[in-house]
Amino acid sequence: MSTVRRLGVVMDPIAAIAYAKDSTLAMLLAAQERGFALSYLEQGDLMLRDGVAYGRMRPLTVRADPEGWFTLGEARTEPLAALDCLLMRKDPPFDTEYIYSTYILERAQGAGVLVVNRPQGLRDMNEKVYTAWFPQCCAPTLVTRDMGVMAAFLREHGRIVVKPLEGMGGRSIFVLAAGDANARVVFETLTGYGQRFAIVQRYLPEIATTGDARVLLVDGVPAPYALARMPSGEDHRGNLAAGARGVGRPLSDRDRWLAAEIGPPMAAKGMLFVGLDVIGGFVTEINVTSPTGIRELDKQFGTDIGGLLLDAIVRRLEAAPRRSG
Repeated sequence: MSTVRRLGVVMDPIAAIAYAKDSTLAMLLAAQERGFALSYLEQGDLMLRDGVAYGRMRPLTVRADPEGWFTLGEARTEPLAALDCLLMRKDPPFDTEYIYSTYILERAQGAGVLVVNRPQGLRDMNEKVYTAWFPQCCAPTLVTRDMGVMAAFLREHGRIVVKPLEGMGGRSIFVLAAGDANARVVFETLTGYGQRFAIVQRYLPEIATTGDARVLLVDGVPAPYALARMPSGEDHRGNLAAGARGVGRPLSDRDRWLAAEIGPPMAAKGMLFVGLDVIGGFVTEINVTSPTGIRELDKQFGTDIGGLLLDAIVRRLEAAPRRSG
C-alpha cells in the first residue's frame, strides 16, 4: 500500500503573498498536483527540543484562485521528521533569526528530511559573496571594507556598482562614475566608515538594454527561459521590487554556459532551486534563499517550473533510502 508523501513549507504569511507573482505558491500547487499532503509553517513555528526539530504545522490546501488561494487546518506540533520534504522559502532578511532557523532545519535533515535548499548551503552561500567561487562567470568584483581600495577600483574601471552584502530587492545599490563627488559618502555609508564589508563590481551597461536576467536552476539544470528585469527609465536597478519590468526571453548560449559552470556544483551541494542574476553575460548574484520568477515565466511561456522542481524532489526522494516510521 502506497504512503502519501508529506511536504512542508516554511514561508512568510501565505495570506499576504502576491498571488500572481509568488513562486512558493507555484511550488505548492505543483506538489499538491503530485499527491503530496501539504503542511504550512512560519519561521516562528520552528522549535528544537533535546536535539529534535519540531514544528507547529497546519494542514494546507492551495488553489489556483486569486480570490482565495489557500485553506489552513488546525495546528499540531510534530517532529519535522514526519515530513518527507521541507521547502525553506522564508524571504530575507538573512539575519541571525534566519541562521537559527537553518540550525533547526539541519537537525530535520539529519533525521532524514529532504530540506530544499540545504540548510548548510543557505548559511554558507551569501548571494553576493558566493560569486567568488565562480570567478570565470563574473565581471571584476571586489569585496572589502577599505574605502581607499574601493576608490582605486573606481578609478580603474571608470564606473562601478556598490552594494551592501546583506541587501535584497535593490536596496542601497549605488552606481558611481569616476570623479563622482558622492563616491566617498557612498563608501562611508556602505562600510560604516570602514567597519563593514561591501561589494563593488564593474558597472555593466547592458543592464539598460537587456536588463538583469534571472536564470533559474532546477537541480542544476536551467529552466528554458530567463526573466529579464528591465529598469524603469527613472531607476538604474534591475529589481522588480524597485519598479523594473519583467520580460521573459529564451536562454542564450552564454546563459547555458553559465548554468553549466554553476548548476552542477550547486546541485551537488543540495541547492535544488537557485537563481542566477545575469547582466551582459556575467553573473552578479547567486540567489539561494527564496529565488523568484516562476509565475512570470509560466504565464509568458506556458512552462511549469514549479513542476520541474517537484519532479526533481521526487527523484531525490526515490533515490534516498526509505525511512521507517
